[in-house]
Amino acid sequence: MAQSKKMQLSSPANGEVLALNKTSDPVFSGGTMGEGFGLEPENGKIVAPVNGVISMVADTKHAVGITTEEGLEILVHMGIDTVGLKGEGFTVSVSNGQKVKVGDMLAKMDLEVITAHNLAKTVMVVITNSKDKLEGMDLVEGPAKAGSVVATAYAKQSKKRSKKRDYDELATTILSNVGGKENVNSLIHCITRLRFTLKNEGSANDDVLKETDGVIDVMHAGGQYQVVIGNEVTQVYDAVMKQLGNDFDGGANSAPPENDDRNPVSRAFGNLIGFITGAMSPVIGVIAASGIIKGILALLTLPQLGSLLDVKSTVYLTVSSMADSAFYFLPILVGFAAAKRLGSDPIVAATIGGVLAYPQIVTWGQSFKQMFEIGGFQFQFLNYTYSIFPMILAAWMAKKLGTWLKDHLPSYLQMIFNPLITVLVVSAITLVVTGPIIQGAANGIADFINWLVHVSGWSGGLIIGGFYQLLVIFGLHWGVVPLVAQQIAGSGESALNAIISVTMVSQGAAVLAVAIKSKKANIKELGIAAAISAFCGVTEPAIYGVNLRYKKVFISGLIGSAAGGFITGLMHGSMFGFTGSLIGFSSFFNTKTPSDLNSFYAFLLSSLVALVISFVLTWVWGYNDKMTVGKKVEKKGKPGTN
Repeated sequence: MAQSKKMQLSSPANGEVLALNKTSDPVFSGGTMGEGFGLEPENGKIVAPVNGVISMVADTKHAVGITTEEGLEILVHMGIDTVGLKGEGFTVSVSNGQKVKVGDMLAKMDLEVITAHNLAKTVMVVITNSKDKLEGMDLVEGPAKAGSVVATAYAKQSKKRSKKRDYDELATTILSNVGGKENVNSLIHCITRLRFTLKNEGSANDDVLKETDGVIDVMHAGGQYQVVIGNEVTQVYDAVMKQLGNDFDGGANSAPPENDDRNPVSRAFGNLIGFITGAMSPVIGVIAASGIIKGILALLTLPQLGSLLDVKSTVYLTVSSMADSAFYFLPILVGFAAAKRLGSDPIVAATIGGVLAYPQIVTWGQSFKQMFEIGGFQFQFLNYTYSIFPMILAAWMAKKLGTWLKDHLPSYLQMIFNPLITVLVVSAITLVVTGPIIQGAANGIADFINWLVHVSGWSGGLIIGGFYQLLVIFGLHWGVVPLVAQQIAGSGESALNAIISVTMVSQGAAVLAVAIKSKKANIKELGIAAAISAFCGVTEPAIYGVNLRYKKVFISGLIGSAAGGFITGLMHGSMFGFTGSLIGFSSFFNTKTPSDLNSFYAFLLSSLVALVISFVLTWVWGYNDKMTVGKKVEKKGKPGTN
């Protein structure tokens, strides 16, 4: 499919911009003359809305034509039915063949003369060759100043779009508009976003980035400057890192600055969310993939399908080990990612994670073997496989201790004794003190939330389903991800994740309805890609690319997910894996009791309801091509952000 080239149209005067279908002339409002917009002018000074060449000046002076470099034929029509005035009240400042730029004076119209003849003074800006030249057009209605951009037209191109995006060119644009290489303190990425830590966020150019092809949106959150890319984030990240150079450490010094303008509580909360995000986002992909594998294995062992795979077979055990490895060695993965986020030594942190996942420690932890006893208080080993929070704190302690040792140990002792002391001290503190406390608290919180969701039933499902995707907008969903992982690790299931899953389905259904209904090629292309992404468990492309910009679409998705959550809660559905949305269907099979299909049936019914409601609501109420696109939503800074 050809990629549309964006062209901006500006307001021809000070006044109120409105969609063509809201104007009073049936020829213009019905789209007969082409796509465009109307303007209720505050004064009679009319300026050029585009760069181009004057191609027509009406004998009656009430209309001027401009042809752009791209071949768009723009008609600026001053007033409705003003042709009958035969030039009275109009003074034209341009002539045929004259080049004009946006904001150049075209003409003056006497509003009092037009009003005296009981005629509407609405100025029309119409692209008369829309059918041949345009894929579609977006418009922002409301007050506008002369020369300010109010619409974006998408021109057709005969040249087919290359299947492979020029990531190097996109990386150059991104780096240039985040303030240049010298302004980048660190860079990591999650499933959909480049997460920069900038030395000065004020040097970044949000507006340019938001209008860049390949960039869905820009966010300021968690002490990070986040550029939302979508499913191609890994390729873009690699291209950016290549341009930053081999000497650049993408995770170094990525912790937010200690001193800023935020209050201590806000700063601490923001840093915590940013830290959890940095530690978890790099490992989400492998956890999700592992969850799918485990679900498929459970599916193949179902008695209803003839137990196609024996749980004691070599094939099952081998594939199961592939699926379990990410969870079993999760402390190592989280430790490595957390250290990268903190700018400390990731190998040291991974080694401490290896201590927690060491087979002998795991065996002792499973039997709660006693380490020692002090004053009648027994210190026991715990099983830290599948755990997250103890390792996150351990990585932080390793960073602090490693930094202190760098300042106090002689340089000739650094290579050996810094990691030696750090691994010994932090591992001991984690095993004896912080690990049991944090693990116990995390398990307690996770179990309590699981219980609460189960007990609340339909009401919990309705509320969580209706509002969860709002957390995604603010980036706060990263605070929920570790809790879900903790639930699955502790009890083997997560009722909360089952509800979260259906919210992904509903946002995907909403954007799919937009993609199918729209006749705009750019909206179709973006919508289909975003729907596929949402059905695979990643909703950011759908939310930021389409749904939030047409707010009724997003609301339609929330209504659908509320209905789906209601059913999930009513049926007490649960998930036994991490991966949600349609691609995560296998996560609803109970691996411990394969014959129990209640959660799978809950998944089928709730997903179907969410799909239908979100799709139908969007189709009949949430979207049509005549709607004006909203500006990309400015997210409120969540707690802990500037």
